[in-house]
Amino acid sequence: MPVAGEWDGWLNDLNGFHVKEEHVFSAIDAAASGPVQEGSVGGGSGMINYEFKGGSGTSSRVVDLGAAGTYTVGVFLQANFGRREQLVIAGVPVGRKFPLTTDANPYSASTSKVEVGSQGNGSLIAILGTDAPLVPHQLKRLARRIPIGVARTGTSGDNGSGDVFLAFTTANAESLAPGKDAAELATVKMLPDKFMDPLFEAVAEVVEEAILNVLCAGETTIGRDGHVVPEMPIDAVLDYMKALGRDKWN
Repeated sequence: MPVAGEWDGWLNDLNGFHVKEEHVFSAIDAAASGPVQEGSVGGGSGMINYEFKGGSGTSSRVVDLGAAGTYTVGVFLQANFGRREQLVIAGVPVGRKFPLTTDANPYSASTSKVEVGSQGNGSLIAILGTDAPLVPHQLKRLARRIPIGVARTGTSGDNGSGDVFLAFTTANAESLAPGKDAAELATVKMLPDKFMDPLFEAVAEVVEEAILNVLCAGETTIGRDGHVVPEMPIDAVLDYMKALGRDKWN
């Protein structure tokens, strides 16, 4: 079931209802497997993340559980939240080093400052996928670890930030295969709970990394009414972290 659930009304003309039925079906028809574009693309075009340009991001981990198998945990998210001073990268309070600029806006005569309108409000949608054989209550536990990865980037979750976290597994597809006799019981595989900890750790890592990918992929964007959201100055951030000895993050 296709669902559209993310938005931002500062860069976008939110109430213009410019996305029509044909745009939705065109996007569904064009959907394909393969590498996912990150940053200010598609639904991520109007998003603001830590008052830098936000958008879409993804990341994944392969988790080796020994005899229990090797599985992948991945996330796709859309980051539209956070105040600049909250931003933390690898434990470094980067946002405090790069406060909002008050330089004159070179893009619009109607806007005198380069500033953004999120002030922490917004939201985050994150969809976790795995091939580990998990049952519904385990997937719920996985989804509940998403905020750990989000918090690692600095936010405490502002009052106006509404978030949606979902998790699914591709395992046990055979138990739902059509053609089963109505009286036949289906067999479902389930990973014992004692193996969940490495999956929880992977969730925190991929969510944190996907948010940082959003920031690294962002480009300065001019929206409606001359509103401007700047990209994160990656080179300056790296220089700052290098000076603190945090340029190598394992």
